[in-house]
Amino acid sequence: MPGSFEMLYQAAALCLTYPDDDFRARLPLLREAAPQLREFTDHAAVTPQGELQAHYVEVFDFRNRHSLYLSWWRDGDTRRRGMSLVRFKDLYRAHGLVFTGEELPDFLPAVLEFVARTGETGLLVEHRDALEQLRSRLTAFGTPYACVLDAVCATLPSASSGARP
Repeated sequence: MPGSFEMLYQAAALCLTYPDDDFRARLPLLREAAPQLREFTDHAAVTPQGELQAHYVEVFDFRNRHSLYLSWWRDGDTRRRGMSLVRFKDLYRAHGLVFTGEELPDFLPAVLEFVARTGETGLLVEHRDALEQLRSRLTAFGTPYACVLDAVCATLPSASSGARP
């Protein structure tokens, strides 16, 4: 599995960040590089920029129900989450990467970019239940972002039998 999905993970990372002008310019490349994301990239290509941005904010910024922060799904807003965030940073550092983003290190696009660069899928596998919950909630919400999670989850081993619905 490692080595085969880097392009998809990098494209998914870009699709799950705020859709700024750079995102709009990259859409044709994203469409070609990751055909698994075409449902989303085709939607984004025909949606006016302001509408796409407003939808992103509505989906991801106003409710934790669609949190893109992986440790939130397991730890919530507790002290335990601080230790989880340190683990993410330590793992990045162990692979020679220094996390300098404006976002927290458990931000799904940052994790996807890390996996795309290193081929190390451990964080995605470890947080498979969170990804599945997010995917399910995005699907129920009716947002095209659900197809991005569909594509990412499809690359991972099956969820453990102890997964919560």
